[in-house]
Amino acid sequence: MSSGYFTVTERAENTTVIERSKFICSISGVKDEAEAKEFIEKVRKTHSLANHNCYAYIADDKGLIQKFSDDGEPQGTAGLPMLEVLKNKKMYKTVAVVTRYFGGIKLGTGGLTRAYGGAVSDVLALAKIADMQQADILKTVLDYEGYSRLIKLLSVQDVAVIDTEFDNQVQVKFAVKSEIKDKVLSKLIDAFNGKIEVCQLSKEYYPF
Repeated sequence: MSSGYFTVTERAENTTVIERSKFICSISGVKDEAEAKEFIEKVRKTHSLANHNCYAYIADDKGLIQKFSDDGEPQGTAGLPMLEVLKNKKMYKTVAVVTRYFGGIKLGTGGLTRAYGGAVSDVLALAKIADMQQADILKTVLDYEGYSRLIKLLSVQDVAVIDTEFDNQVQVKFAVKSEIKDKVLSKLIDAFNGKIEVCQLSKEYYPF
């Protein structure tokens, strides 16, 4: 696992007009490359009459699966600057499509590069973004009195309760940022005088 990354939690869209050309940037978080390609096709169908539907995506959590397209714009003026914005902002598992309706005025290579890269930066400023960090997903089972104590102990930064099941006892599933896992477990053991069992379910990225 890498140290962490950012991703978009809800699809977002923003439109800018430069020299009468309309640039519509659509951005979304994705699970994998197949989902990124599906998103691109949906935007293309929606804007089938546009002059260009350029895209860029990073489809994994390590920044290794990445692709871009200029879709007819001069080489290197659209998809690449879009991808650079995603890389610089560490936006992984994210796809961006910039749709251009040509307004009749040529922008030149520099103008296009700024327009396409700027379209992605602008939509990211509006989008809901999650900070995905390495986490240990843990579970414990305790009585109701212990549950009340546990919730207070878990109400700190970089710890999040994911799920709670109430029955004769209470089962609590929670995420802890990996770098503070040992500190949190030590705190729980001290608070319960060693009478608490915590098991690890998985290691994954979690939005804190």
